[in-house]
Amino acid sequence: MKSFTLPGTDITVPNIVLGLMRIADKSDDEVRELVHTARDAGIDFVDHADVYGNPVLHGCERRFAEAMQLTPAERDAITIQTKAGIVPDGPYFDFSYEHLIESVEGSLEALQTDRIDILLLHRPDALVEPDEVARAFDELHESGKVRAFGVSNHTPRQIELLKRSVRQPIVANQLQLSITHSPIIAQGVSSNMAGAEQSITLDGGGILDYCRLNDITVQAWSPFQAGFFDGVFLDAERFPELNAVIDRLAAKYDVPPIAIATAWITRHPAQMQVVLGTTTPQRVTDAAQGSDIPLERSEWYELFRTAGHIVP
Repeated sequence: MKSFTLPGTDITVPNIVLGLMRIADKSDDEVRELVHTARDAGIDFVDHADVYGNPVLHGCERRFAEAMQLTPAERDAITIQTKAGIVPDGPYFDFSYEHLIESVEGSLEALQTDRIDILLLHRPDALVEPDEVARAFDELHESGKVRAFGVSNHTPRQIELLKRSVRQPIVANQLQLSITHSPIIAQGVSSNMAGAEQSITLDGGGILDYCRLNDITVQAWSPFQAGFFDGVFLDAERFPELNAVIDRLAAKYDVPPIAIATAWITRHPAQMQVVLGTTTPQRVTDAAQGSDIPLERSEWYELFRTAGHIVP
């Protein structure tokens, strides 16, 4: 498992993350098997959010803690990331000082821990007041309750707005990315190509390059989804050419196809993390094998092109 020090921190992380948004209804044994399988594969980083487990806030965080019953040493061996800012029943998004503090306190109680390693702002809040975010971050950091901070689904301008007030470095940005859903890459490849939809600059543009320039680690969520929660592309009939290439490369590198889908992301020089959302232990094991597969440049672009993206 490839690992690196998260820029702006002293936290060593793997380039594969275990996402735990779907464990609310899992038994203790199922949660333990999932986490232990990930650990055996070298994945010692788990991703939560206060809204995972909805309609019960902090449901998945609590399920994780109750099932794992981590000792202090076991807790120290795992990086725990969680998110705050979404309020499903309204006001929908809330980055106010009061909400961020309340959410973190709830996460600490649910996770049965004294600290969050990384806290992400969960999607942008159109009514954000950067000074309030900064006040919350300062208090949480100075008290030792949160070690590092990041965002999810934020554009370069939204991050810059936060940085006007926030003193701590923004160390991560969780963005949707897969071979078939890769506008953060496709926009750059097709820049200024008239008539090509993927060349259109959206949401401030250049988020991947911005993150690289500012030492912000991109965390790729939904790495196997074809689009926005409309099914996976692996073995999907609508992607015959892509899956033929994936299968050929899987045979070449002697790994399962899902490992090639993982490797397409980890091969990128931005040193991204892949957030797995599966609760099937075998899929975790299989996907983790893509952590350090050295896809050739031509193979990476072949996957990109057969996924339907234009390569000039």
